[in-house]
Amino acid sequence: MHRIAIRCLSSALIAVSVPGIADDELQKRASWSLPSPKLAETQVREWLSTRELDGAIQRQIDTIWSPDDPSGNSTDLLSQVVITIGFVDPRAQDLVKLCRQPFQSRLLPALPVLKDQSLDDFALVHLRLFYARWLAQHGWHDEVLLHLTGIAIEDVVDPASLLFYRATAEHILLKKEACLKSLSKLLENETSIPHRYATVARLLEADSQNLQPDSLDEVARLMNDIRRRLQLGRTGKRVRTEEDEVIAKLDKMIKNLEEQQQQQQQQQSGQPQNGQNAPQQPAPDSAALPGSGPGNVDPRKLGENIDWGRLPPKERQATLQRISEGLPAHFREVIEAYFKKIASQDD
Repeated sequence: MHRIAIRCLSSALIAVSVPGIADDELQKRASWSLPSPKLAETQVREWLSTRELDGAIQRQIDTIWSPDDPSGNSTDLLSQVVITIGFVDPRAQDLVKLCRQPFQSRLLPALPVLKDQSLDDFALVHLRLFYARWLAQHGWHDEVLLHLTGIAIEDVVDPASLLFYRATAEHILLKKEACLKSLSKLLENETSIPHRYATVARLLEADSQNLQPDSLDEVARLMNDIRRRLQLGRTGKRVRTEEDEVIAKLDKMIKNLEEQQQQQQQQQSGQPQNGQNAPQQPAPDSAALPGSGPGNVDPRKLGENIDWGRLPPKERQATLQRISEGLPAHFREVIEAYFKKIASQDD
């Protein structure tokens, strides 16, 4: 036992002593890093140095960045930066107030500060990230990507939130490749980012990798996105386009089922019944097989004259079961309504 322990220790020492093994094989160097609270405060102080502050505001800012905050509140770095900006620039106060309280309206408020060209870059990128985080928490994922466009990792004190909320929006909007790219970048610092970010990122990564085009899974996600948009009061072109896309994908699936059903029927009709007319020995190459029949072939194309809306109840339930397998329960009602719509169009 003692010798085994010595061998294990020797192997470990050799691995550590060989240049490059620990760095290259045991871990990959991340292309970005999380700023420390001290570095973030330094960046804020440099930004504040270009502005004239009265004593009261300066004391409030000092309290925010004090390690011994008497209020006892634990605030993340991004919030600390944005609250500081709000003390210095009154134009940012409406945005800060909005993002720190519940929001029930379906209409987003106008925030002129985000379009103010006189606002410096440091303040603007952090206000946009702070607002995007709030938007993501309320389901406004299109707007999340809009406000995060053009923001680089090195521009903000919280790059983990930048990558995380960008990835979640891309996942919801079915931007698979962009989502996987954002998640890969985020997970370069998996052990350093907040645990909730790392856990959700791994789940999103596995989920995105399994997404296949024209699958029931993709249709279900499109339906979820349509429902999300309708809940936000969206009924415009984007919603109608996604609805048409869902119908087109369901049409394609139904045609595939038609073809499968037709092939099964052809295979069954080609098999002898009860052993009748079945040859007992392999037929010679040039010999005609026994058996008689009308010799008629159905000239119709696959899928024509199949009235999916008026299938017998038993067959319709079986078809619905196959199409809706793996989907949430409420999507079965959507698909059944689709069949009824086809039936009404044929009247």
